[in-house]
Amino acid sequence: MRALSALIVAAVTLSSTALAADYGGSVAYRGGAAHPYDSVPAERREVPWTGRVPACDDPAVLSRIRERFASTEARYWSSSLNITSFEHIRSLGYRPWGASYIPRRFCEARSRTSDGRKRTVYYSVREDLGLAGWGWSVEWCVSGLDRSYAYDGHCRAARP
Repeated sequence: MRALSALIVAAVTLSSTALAADYGGSVAYRGGAAHPYDSVPAERREVPWTGRVPACDDPAVLSRIRERFASTEARYWSSSLNITSFEHIRSLGYRPWGASYIPRRFCEARSRTSDGRKRTVYYSVREDLGLAGWGWSVEWCVSGLDRSYAYDGHCRAARP
């Protein structure tokens, strides 16, 4: 069943137009919008989103961050550092750029790491950006531990 679902997702993805691409710059279309999708909520598109993403304090979200952080530390930095707990979890925004974009929930939490320090974790939970566009995914950044500067040294790029 999962293979069939993946095949259907691949077929739809490969046969449909690039909905997110902006090849024409800022061109006015009928109705005054800069792009036909600027005024259409993501739930009403050809390939709609539901707008449902897990909450910031969802145990599955926090578990995924904890597991991937430990894996990244071990694999790339030869470190045994891991996240032991989360506290003061709060939402920073839901769909901060408007309804026509892929649904994202931005969050912030204080974490305690295995070295005893408290660090801020910024993360976003995103709909349909999981494996092959199926399910939700989470991107995260631990402030002060973004050693590759993928999100800027203080995780600025991980926030809305």
